[in-house]
This record gives sequence, C-alpha cells and structure tokens, in this order.
Amino acid sequence: MDPPVAPIALNVAPLNAPQRELEWKLLADLDYQITEENLMSSKHHIHLLNELRIKYESGTDILGIWESSLPIFKLPQVRQFPDLIHLCAICYDATQRAMLDPSGSAVFYVTPEAIREMLQFKTKKKSVPLSLIDLIKQGAKLTDAQVTKLNQLYIRSDTMRYPPIHNVYLNQLGRDLADMISPILGYNSVEFVDETVILMMLMFSLDKKPICYDYATYISDKIHEQLMNMPREKMFRYTSYIYHLILYYQHEKFSFPMRRMDAQGKIRSVVYWSPIFHSKPDTPYTYCQFIDLFIHPAMSMLMSSPPPRLTEEMQRILHLSKAYSIGDWYLYQNHTVIRIYGCELAPYKLPRYVPMRLFALEYFRQFGNADVLHFSGKGKKAQLKVRNQLGHFIYKKREEGWQEADRMLESLGLETSFLWTPYDPNHFISLRRVRYRLSSYNHIRIPHIE
Repeated sequence: MDPPVAPIALNVAPLNAPQRELEWKLLADLDYQITEENLMSSKHHIHLLNELRIKYESGTDILGIWESSLPIFKLPQVRQFPDLIHLCAICYDATQRAMLDPSGSAVFYVTPEAIREMLQFKTKKKSVPLSLIDLIKQGAKLTDAQVTKLNQLYIRSDTMRYPPIHNVYLNQLGRDLADMISPILGYNSVEFVDETVILMMLMFSLDKKPICYDYATYISDKIHEQLMNMPREKMFRYTSYIYHLILYYQHEKFSFPMRRMDAQGKIRSVVYWSPIFHSKPDTPYTYCQFIDLFIHPAMSMLMSSPPPRLTEEMQRILHLSKAYSIGDWYLYQNHTVIRIYGCELAPYKLPRYVPMRLFALEYFRQFGNADVLHFSGKGKKAQLKVRNQLGHFIYKKREEGWQEADRMLESLGLETSFLWTPYDPNHFISLRRVRYRLSSYNHIRIPHIE
C-alpha cells in the first residue's frame, strides 16, 4: 500500500496557531508549535558530522557536502522546553538581537556572528544569501531533468517519484540530506520532502560544486522573526540554536562536565561540548537532570531571582486553605514528589526544580485519577472541581485526559516513586465520599515520612 499523498504546502507554517486543531485533543498543549520534531530515521548527528568531515579530509566527499558547510549548521535534535523559549521572547531586545537579563546586560546574542562563533565556523569563501521565498519559486519550476537526477541520486524505488516525496522512498544519503536541510529551513517535519528541500538536495552533484549558502544569517533572521512574532503566532522552530547559544556564551554558569577543547587545546564547535539537552537515545542524562542542570540555570540568568523548587502558585493549588487541601509535596535531595489525595497511581519523581509544565501534567494525572476512581458516575455535584487549565495545558476530557497526561510524563522517561495507598492524610476524599453515601477511605500512615 502506497503511503499517503502529502497535502499542498505541507511545510508552510500558519501565521496564527490553528487552535481548532486542539479541539479534539484530550489534553491540549498550547505550545505544540514550539517544537522540533524529526520523523525520519537518520544517523546520530555527531556520528554523521564526523563521517562527513572524515570523507572530506580523505578526499572521498565527491558531492562536496562538507564543503558546502551544510552539516556544520545543522544542530543535534534536543529536548523541548517551551517555557524557556517564552522567557527568551520576553527578554529579547530586537535592536541588539540579544537576550537581556533584568539588569540590561546581554546573556547571549542571536546574530550571524554569534552563530558562526559558537560553531567555530571560519571561511574565506563568499556565501550566497539563502531565501526561502526564492527556493519556493524555483522549486515550483523543477524540470523533468531535475526530477530524474533526484531519483538517480536519492531515491531507492524503481518507480519514478515526483515531489512531494514520502521519506520511505529516500535512500540513506537522501535521508541524511533532508534531515540536515529541513530544520535549518525551519520545518518541523520531514515525513514528506517538498520542492524547497529537493532543490537544495539537487545542489549536490558530481558535475558541479555545491552552493555555499549564508546559513548563519538565514538562521539569525528566522530566530529574530519568530521571537518577535511569538505573542501572536506562538511558533518557534529553532530551540536547538537557543540552547547551544546559551551553553556557548554562559558555559561557566553550568555545573555539568563539558569538553570544550580538542586535543590541541583549541575550542571545539559547541555541538561537541555536552549531550545535556540532546534527545534520547543520544544522551546519558535523564529528563530531570536536563531540567535541573541546564533549564533551571538558564532561566535563572534571565530572571530577577532563580525559580524556586515549587512556586507559590503550585503550593496554593495543593493547599488553597486549611479547609481545602487536595495534596502534598515532598522535597527530596534529588527530586520532588507530588501526592494528590485519593490517587492510587505511583507519583512520578519530578526534578528538584519543578516547572509548571511538569506540575500541570502530574496534577491532571493524579487529580483526574482520584476523581474517576472515587466519584465517577456519582453525579456532577460529587465530582471534584479540577482546574481546566494550568500553564499552557488545557484539560478537556475528565475521564480520558488524565491518561493522556500519564502518557506524556511516561514518554519523558521519568521514574516513579513508591505507591502509597490509601493516601488521604487530611481526610479530604474520605469526608467527601461519606457525604455522598459512599464508604469511607481510610488513610494509611507512614510515620517516618509524615
């Protein structure tokens, strides 16, 4: 069975976030357009980078891929954390193209020069301006000869394929090139390869030298444009560049080990420094370590005071008053645990410094489970009053939404703490059950913890 046909203008991002696409979701993430997805099975980024460099140094890079500088500007895929991107948009000074701290000092710049420096990119070659509009115009005029060349170089199917082309038909070289080109252009999917990507793939040929585009200026302009439009469009595609710029220009603020120098004592490209924020399975760091060791220090640089382990808002949600408390928090040395009364799921071990994104998911997961477990089918009056929105998450369907929150937390690779049931130290669930003529819910004490 042939793969589905790509929709028209697949990779053209909308001017405004299409909220209607969130209506069918059980648990909607308003930040779903702040992402860098990579749907294609490609090689590990560092391995591919080294492979292409070695081919160039040995004289076997016959297509001139390394010479084009394309591999240098494609950064590793990273874990997403939209809260940091929102904070950067708030702290962004468009005149300087810099993120400023509360004192007005630049934390890092997003200029072409800053991008080239962090990648240690130095060249005397004259680069060509990269324009997405020009690529779209030229891509619309692909000739039969160009399509034939594409099939000869990058397609592994015996049948002639015409753009947009599903990635299952690309050979390994085609996949590697599409994986490098798409994120630089700002595309968040390579499931289908459209004419703009194909046009850049076709610049690599045995009979001519590849074009050396000015990738740094293009990326800088795109970051600037998307940060300026963040309040309206809520879309950002260059998270990896933000992470690496922070790491390069503020490396002394982080406590995790880095390999900044090569064997000759020269500064390496920042992509080699640390896998702290790389996506799994390309990193030995857990998601909690990513938050505590990178995200928390990074956000602290842009705020007047470092974020606490649990914000006042989170504490207020759990303990609104003495008469209305729905859960507790436990601060361990290396992690934090939230326990909602009546929940019979093992809580996740959250980072030491709990961001609202993770707190919201754990709240919806546990509170939803407790509500369904104790009061489902008992009428609206009996059901718990769950908050419909926390942070940028909207909890839409009571009985299924908590399961989606559970799935999202599980996908982060978080570990669970020990199961403690029944957990109802303030008798919140038990008294409510009795009020609606249900059996009591007797809390089990663990004295050395309570």
